[in-house]
Amino acid sequence: MNLKEATACRIRELCAERRLNASSLAYLCGMDRSTIYSILGVKSKSPEVATIKKICDGLEITLGQFFSTPLFDTLEPEIK
Repeated sequence: MNLKEATACRIRELCAERRLNASSLAYLCGMDRSTIYSILGVKSKSPEVATIKKICDGLEITLGQFFSTPLFDTLEPEIK
């Protein structure tokens, strides 16, 4: 799994916990639905930290809470 896939997976996980769909998440975060859909889909290759921060703000969690999961501990190396 790469960083983009892990990020999308984590967002889906957090949305499932809160029973949110992508449109609801976008509304909470004050973002366009297209931005959320591109992160969850294949369009966005690497979401910016500022975008992830907005998602965290909408979900009322910290960046630390977002990334504090084993999902990010097992990522493939970016430099090969």
